[in-house]
Amino acid sequence: MTTILNVLWLIFGGWISGLLWTLAGCVLAITVIGLPWTPSAFRMASFSFWPFGRHVVDKPSGQDVSLILNILWLVFAGWWLALHHLVLAVMLAVTIIGIPFAFQHLKLAVISLAPVGKMVVEV
Repeated sequence: MTTILNVLWLIFGGWISGLLWTLAGCVLAITVIGLPWTPSAFRMASFSFWPFGRHVVDKPSGQDVSLILNILWLVFAGWWLALHHLVLAVMLAVTIIGIPFAFQHLKLAVISLAPVGKMVVEV
């Protein structure tokens, strides 16, 4: 069932989110100041392409640096990314068919607030 949902997610817009996260990762990699956020952007891109059957959890170490990077991320990028996913979740939740996709956008909204220090795991 997760494969079917992932394929539908990918066809009906997940590819856009994944490509935008990939583009953000490339832009961050080009700049010297954006390098600390680059791995998180690529991790979010892979999660955005294929979210069903996967969860994002905290990494066990490196909390000091992650906290500082996440605060900077929240101020400069995280809040509007989370708002974007929240708006999409509300629009999808209106329809019965879109409810599973709305839950995925809610997961992406929460992760968009603080992506540094996270890892994607299979369920």
